[in-house]
Amino acid sequence: MEIAASPRPAGPTLLLFLGSNIGNFDRPGAEAFLRTIRASLRAGDALLLGADLVKPAGELLLAYDDPLGVTAAFNRNILVRINHELGGTFALDQFDHQAVWNPQESRVEMHLVCRARQEVEIAAAGLTLTLEQGERIWTESSYKFRPEDVAARLRRAGFDPAGDWIDEQDRFALTLARAV
Repeated sequence: MEIAASPRPAGPTLLLFLGSNIGNFDRPGAEAFLRTIRASLRAGDALLLGADLVKPAGELLLAYDDPLGVTAAFNRNILVRINHELGGTFALDQFDHQAVWNPQESRVEMHLVCRARQEVEIAAAGLTLTLEQGERIWTESSYKFRPEDVAARLRRAGFDPAGDWIDEQDRFALTLARAV
C-alpha cells in the first residue's frame, strides 16, 4: 500500500480508517494491515481508526439478526451471487440465517444453515458438493474490540495511541495514533 504516488507535502499526514472496517479482518490480518499502514506513513503522521466495541451479547445478536431480516438477506446474497455469477445451484429457500456471538474470539459470526440435504454445483469452479441438513456455511466474522485491545494492536504495529473518543453508550471508538 502506498499513501500517495506523488510527492507528499512537508506537513504530517492523517489517514482515516473509519466505520469499524478493521473488524472485518481476523486478528493476524488486522495486525498485518495496521503494520502495512504504518510502513506507508512517516514518523509523526497519524491514523484515526474506528472500531466497534464489545457490547452485551443480546445487543450484538439483535444487530446481526434484525427483526426485519435485512442482515439475513445480506447474508443470503452470497449464495445469490454464486448462483448468478458462478453458475451455482444453491436452493436459496433452504437456508436459514444465524448470527452467533463468540465471546472467546470477540466476534459475531454469521452462518447460513442448510435446512435439508442438497447437492450443489458451482459450474465456474467445476465443483459439486453435498450439504447435509444442519450443515453451516460460515459467511462472515465481525470482530468487536475493547479500547485497550485497540491501543495494544496499534502499539504492536508501530503506533503510539494519542487518544480516543468513545460514544456515550460505549458502542464505538475512534482512536488517534501517531506513527513512531
